Amino acid sequence: MMDLPCVQWQDHVAQKWTRLDPELKEKFTSLLEIYDVFKCALTLTTQDDLDFVQSISAGYSVEKNAEQAAKCREWGNSSFKTRDYTAATLHYSQGICFAPLSSEQLSLCYANRSAALYHLQHYQESLDDIDRAIKNSYPSHLLHKLEDRHTQCLKHLSVGQKAKEDQPNPASKNHKNPDRVKRASVDPLTIGIHPQAAVGFSPEKGRHLVAAERIAAGEVILHDRPYSCVLIPGMEELKEKGRRQDAERAELFGVEHRHCHRCLIETLCPVPCEGCSYSRYCSTSCQRDAWEEHHRWECPLGAHLMVMGVMSQLALRVTLKAGLKNIQMAMDPVTDEHTSCLNRESSDSSYSGDSYSTVFHLQHHLDHHSPGVCFLCAVTIAALYLKLSKAGSPPASWDLTRPLGAKSQSPDEEGGIADWNSELWLVGSAVLRHMLQLRCNAQAILMLQDTGAANSPVQSSREICIATAIFPTLSLLNHSCCPNTSLVFSTGTSLSADFSETVPEYRSTTRGVTVTVRAAKVISPGQEILHCYGPHNRRMATQDRQRLLQEQYYFLCQCEACTLQQEGGSEGRQQRSGVGGSPQSGLLCGKCKGSLKKSSEARGIGFICSQSSCGHRMSSFEVSHNLHEIRVDLEKAVDLMERERPDEALTLLRRTQSQSGLILAETHPVQGELADATARAYASMGDWNNAASHLERSAAAIGSQYGEDSIELGRQLFKLAQLHFNGGARGPALSVIPKVRELLCLHRGPDCHELQELRAMEDCLRG
Repeated sequence: MMDLPCVQWQDHVAQKWTRLDPELKEKFTSLLEIYDVFKCALTLTTQDDLDFVQSISAGYSVEKNAEQAAKCREWGNSSFKTRDYTAATLHYSQGICFAPLSSEQLSLCYANRSAALYHLQHYQESLDDIDRAIKNSYPSHLLHKLEDRHTQCLKHLSVGQKAKEDQPNPASKNHKNPDRVKRASVDPLTIGIHPQAAVGFSPEKGRHLVAAERIAAGEVILHDRPYSCVLIPGMEELKEKGRRQDAERAELFGVEHRHCHRCLIETLCPVPCEGCSYSRYCSTSCQRDAWEEHHRWECPLGAHLMVMGVMSQLALRVTLKAGLKNIQMAMDPVTDEHTSCLNRESSDSSYSGDSYSTVFHLQHHLDHHSPGVCFLCAVTIAALYLKLSKAGSPPASWDLTRPLGAKSQSPDEEGGIADWNSELWLVGSAVLRHMLQLRCNAQAILMLQDTGAANSPVQSSREICIATAIFPTLSLLNHSCCPNTSLVFSTGTSLSADFSETVPEYRSTTRGVTVTVRAAKVISPGQEILHCYGPHNRRMATQDRQRLLQEQYYFLCQCEACTLQQEGGSEGRQQRSGVGGSPQSGLLCGKCKGSLKKSSEARGIGFICSQSSCGHRMSSFEVSHNLHEIRVDLEKAVDLMERERPDEALTLLRRTQSQSGLILAETHPVQGELADATARAYASMGDWNNAASHLERSAAAIGSQYGEDSIELGRQLFKLAQLHFNGGARGPALSVIPKVRELLCLHRGPDCHELQELRAMEDCLRG
């Protein structure tokens, strides 16, 4: 679902809609054009609405605060004393973002962060922070500390440079640190559609992507970069090494604290925005580019944007990046937005991350959104627009001299709001258009996040959503519940160059987020290229998938998996065919241990045993309660492991597994999670054989849940290979490596860092 504004604002607008005069409601609901909806919302947005925004924004302050900076520095000092230098660095970075310009707190935070970075062996970054501390008037009586550290950093850098000269290609042997594994010469990044794919059109599907010729499994179909993206605030407690944090001192860190707010690359030592405490960047270059592109407008609206939600901010950011001239140019050919000639063919090269025209003409589905959603979006953008109009003059780069079209009249010309700037009104109308588009066209950016203790012999990871973006080319792909593609997101410039080497005319250098779309299976000529919008046939029943897709994307899914269910009339037939349908529940009958299935009889029964001779029933509440108790114990066990108490964790996990075996099949996802946690506990105790045995059980559950050709299974088998390698089990390790290689190549390409580590393990085993 789209990220709507905060609950207080939603309730306020809902009450406003309820109290609205019936004639105004009817007028608003009857409007068919975006600019008319926006003009109407402007006339309905009052000073009381703006005052309410101001009042709830007080709880989302993004102002500089010296007192808060001092607290962050103290928390960093506490982490530093326990030698948790990563946590210390993050605390100091937060202090740097809070500290006012040229303040003593700013210089102290920079100096302290340089010390933490020094212990993390980030010597160049430590030097940079030493310079920043001095430039911000670091106390003279403490300068000797910085001078000593400066000398030590230079010494280490000199030694490192000499070692690099003695070892021409260290990256090939550095399989323990994937962040250091870079191509010797990073090729320019390719943005565009692969020549073996083409843009097609049909009245039913609109523009979409089809295979122009046979595309092999694992082959790159396209690379795309977002036109714009926004980090999703997500607070997660920073777990310090081997001990509980003091609850009063616990600091929460989310992706917005660990990633650059422009290119999304992860960074320990961000460069702060000079005007607010929220935005931060990986470099002064990203800081400067973000300021010119959008942040000069966003900065004074920081707290309001937090209230308005991620989608509002992304819609605004898309508009600000485009600028008035591009908005006017995109609007020119559109005389009737519901019958516009979007079926004309165009070259594939017109689709790229910088193509605003492509973004502008994405479907906004104004006629499909409910009146309540439309009103919420329109009033939200109207309030944001009124705040924006007071934030400063438009950028000098915007061409404000070009006359607007006949339909670009400002509300004051119709007796609405007096003294309104028509150019900014056009911008506001575009923001609303993009907010409505994003409901169906926003793309979550997913990244792998390490979980568990940093010193664990086998690292665990999970996929998290770090940002929301709009991708012009990726938006061409239609949905399938059984997709024939796989998506991988990357940040920075470390993307593999397998496509750019073969298609040099598509080359372009860029920094930031990219998505790579690969064929997950062979795609025949003329076959449509599809990806999954979320509801997947392996993880959700057909009826549930179709309901969700209808509610959010306004179409009835007729993909292969859904069509097969309609023709067969049975989810079970789909399962036997191996194509789609609802996965087995994985629940066992508490009476006969047969499988449970959802009951289609009286409401409230929940599940019934599939064995007709048994007929035992369980309510949905009972099933949910049992699963909840198992998950609670699982979380307790994971917490014990993170506090370096694996023996206690193992005792709890054994008890939980004996209980779960009574109600869950081995292939149930929770059984897979329990087996994975048990494997981690054994591994932390050095019992590699038992760890591998339990991880094999976890891999079986994941294969059942996600498929035998899934990236999820590939990641789990990669961990299994690590366990066998660490335990010296040469035969089992060499037997699992080919399957891991196959799956990683299929989904992540031949140059991913996991494959580099896998090759190093294999070379060592074959010795």
